[in-house]
Amino acid sequence: MDKIKIQAKKQIEENIIRLTVDGFNLSSVSENDYNFSVNILTAKNEVKLLVYFGKKGVKKVLQGNKETEFYHKINDLIFGKKLFGFEENKIDEPSNYIGTDESGKGDYFGPLVVAGVLADKQSLFELKKIGVKDSKELTDPAINKLAVRIKILVKGRYEIIAINPAKYNELYSKIGNLNKLLGWAHAKVLENILEKHKVNEAISDKFGDEKLIMNSLQKKGQKLILHQYTKAERFTAVAAASILARAKFNYWFIIMNKKYNVQLPKGASNKVEISAKEIINNFGRDELKNLVKLHFKTTKKIL
Repeated sequence: MDKIKIQAKKQIEENIIRLTVDGFNLSSVSENDYNFSVNILTAKNEVKLLVYFGKKGVKKVLQGNKETEFYHKINDLIFGKKLFGFEENKIDEPSNYIGTDESGKGDYFGPLVVAGVLADKQSLFELKKIGVKDSKELTDPAINKLAVRIKILVKGRYEIIAINPAKYNELYSKIGNLNKLLGWAHAKVLENILEKHKVNEAISDKFGDEKLIMNSLQKKGQKLILHQYTKAERFTAVAAASILARAKFNYWFIIMNKKYNVQLPKGASNKVEISAKEIINNFGRDELKNLVKLHFKTTKKIL
């Protein structure tokens, strides 16, 4: 599979995870000559997401009745929504801010990782120069290499929190809500950076109510202007954070694959269910809590 096709597959998988987490029903992925496609369904509505791959690169297209509220809701989630009459991608990037992003929230195996990067005008230029962009547009080997360069460029101005499955399951059993858990983790990353540096603004991907992050920060007396946007990875510091988070997520799989002598799959698919059953057969049911997010529906399926 060539590089462009790999990127297209990765993009549709990332969108599937996002839509699944938001509660939408999806068909299985179809691989065609020039694209990957998936149907997003309700009892009354259906739209199709196609991710094309070719000489001109990767392109996402949404097909369906553009007059329906359902189409616009899916379109906003995938492409970003309009804000105050302007496209969000036309919003100017701040010259000094913290970008935060997460990895692993839709993956059955693996940790939940949240990262933050504080970037100023000069480091934003340098980050763009080395090829920093949304991690969903990059292969895992490219992500792992870029993460090393990002850490050098923003040394002392980044933070990574990895919540490994055992701790994740403990926290989720207490909190009972993924968005609240994400809000706590994003706030913790921001808090750790703010303890070392003075900065007034931050940008994160929109996963829930802004108050989920702000309430946690305010308890610590921290003041910050927080912007939450759909597809916030178009902002350089957020993209850098997404790369750091994904690289940490990837590293967990490298360690666990060696420890258990297996190839644990990412995402949520039939392969994931098969691997989870193999873990139970080889290491016992109790070992799952150290490798997976137990509240996923997959747990009920395999048990």
